[in-house]
Amino acid sequence: MSNIRQKHYTIPVFVPEHGCPFQCVFCNQQKISGSLKIPTPEEVDNLIREYLTTIPWKKSYVEIGFFGGNFTGIKKAEQESYLKVALPYVEKGIIKSIRLSTRPDYIDTEILQLLKKYHVKTIELGAQSLDEGVLMASGRGHTVEDIIEGSGMVRSHGFALGLQMMIGLPGDTLEKSKRTARQIVALRADNTRIYPTLVIRDTKLAEMYLSGDYLPLSLEVAVKWSKEVYKIFEKSGVNVIRLGLHPSEGLISGSELLAGPFHISFRELVMSQIWHDEFMKIKNIENKQSITIFVASRQFNYAIGYEAGNRKALNKKYKNVRFIKDPELQGREYYVDYC
Repeated sequence: MSNIRQKHYTIPVFVPEHGCPFQCVFCNQQKISGSLKIPTPEEVDNLIREYLTTIPWKKSYVEIGFFGGNFTGIKKAEQESYLKVALPYVEKGIIKSIRLSTRPDYIDTEILQLLKKYHVKTIELGAQSLDEGVLMASGRGHTVEDIIEGSGMVRSHGFALGLQMMIGLPGDTLEKSKRTARQIVALRADNTRIYPTLVIRDTKLAEMYLSGDYLPLSLEVAVKWSKEVYKIFEKSGVNVIRLGLHPSEGLISGSELLAGPFHISFRELVMSQIWHDEFMKIKNIENKQSITIFVASRQFNYAIGYEAGNRKALNKKYKNVRFIKDPELQGREYYVDYC
C-alpha cells in the first residue's frame, strides 16, 4: 500500500460579513478577506471552474470552503443558492466535500439538516476564545455556553467540527489562550485555526489601539503563544489547519493593517520555533564537530528553520550541520548522528 498522502486543496469562497448581526471589535471582514462585495452564485461557479483549471483535481482531495462571514446566518434561500452551485461538483466526484464557517450561536437542527442535504462535511465555528471576559471585551455577542452547545450539535449530527481561536484579544493572556485550546480539545474538535489578533483599519479595535486602550501582541510574543497552544493541539491529535490570517493584498501591503503580529510566513515561524526548542535539548558530546539530524520529510524545512535559523543556531555548537529527510519518520520524530 502506498504511503503517499493525497494533496489537499480548498477552493475559498469569501462572503464578507454577510449574515453576521454583530461587529466584533477586531472585525472588518471585507479588508481581512480582500473581498469587497458579496459574490453571486454565478461568480462562485466561475471561481470554482477557474480554480479547477489550476488544480490536479483527479489526483487530489478538493473541497469548497465558504469563509469570511456567518454562513448559516444568511437567508435559507441564499444558503441554498450557494450550496446548489457546489452540489453538482460533489455529485460528480470532482469536489470531495464542502466546509463552511459560521457563528456558534447560529446552529440549530433545521440548519444542520439543510447542510447535510447538500453534503457539507465540515462546520467551523468561530469560537475565538472560551473565556467569558475575553468574549465580552471583544464584542462577540455570544457566550461560552453557546460554543459548547453549538459544538455538540455539530458533532451529534455527524459533521466534522472545526473550532477557530484567536490569541491576543482584549483581555487575553497566555494562560487564557492555553485554557481555550484545552477546552477546544475537550469539545472533540477535529481541526482548528489559530489566528493572532491584528488591528485592522476601520474597526473598533483600531479605535482602542489609537486611544491606547489596546496593545497588540508583538510578533515574537504571538509566535510564542501560538507555539504553546499548537503543542496542546498536536498532543491531542487536533489538526491545526492554519496558523495566521490568509495573506490578502491589503495585509501584505500594509494598507489595511494598522498594527499587530502579521507575517506572511507566520506558520513557518511558529513551527521553526518548536523545532528550535527541540534542538536546544540536544546534548553536546565532547570532541564532536559535526552533527546530522534526520527528520520526517514533511518537517524538513521547518526543522532547518525560517531563513535557516535553526541550522545557524546549531552552527554555533557544531562546525558542520546536516539535515536529512527520513521517510520512515513521522510528525516531529527525529534522531541525531555525531561525527
